[in-house]
Amino acid sequence: MHTFSVLVVDDEKDFLETVVKRLEQRKINVTGVGSGEDALEQLKKKEFSVIILDVKMPGGMDGIEALRIIKKMQPYAEVILLTGHASVETSIEGLKLGAFDYVLKPVKLEDLLARVSAALKRKGGDQKLQE
Repeated sequence: MHTFSVLVVDDEKDFLETVVKRLEQRKINVTGVGSGEDALEQLKKKEFSVIILDVKMPGGMDGIEALRIIKKMQPYAEVILLTGHASVETSIEGLKLGAFDYVLKPVKLEDLLARVSAALKRKGGDQKLQE
């Protein structure tokens, strides 16, 4: 059985901690970071199956810029974009750049977990996220 790892990138600390905790409860190997720059540092250390990436983050790098670099560093990672106050056009741009899917914030955790499960399945796993 594959060991999948998920990277969650979001500047909203409460949301980030909640998603990480829920994935850990489902026995998923998960890392959470608060910026695009931190995400790229993590990508240098290990490979991720799925990356949940917030589009709008303060600081130097937004999610779309991070996505461009992520796809160069780990082209086979499935990226799920989180978009809140961003426009749908931004998400469509992300899909063109190779994102697997996008979800609108605020997102129900069950919906997000279903997308993660679908992305893992696409990676060739039959791993169902445990409830």
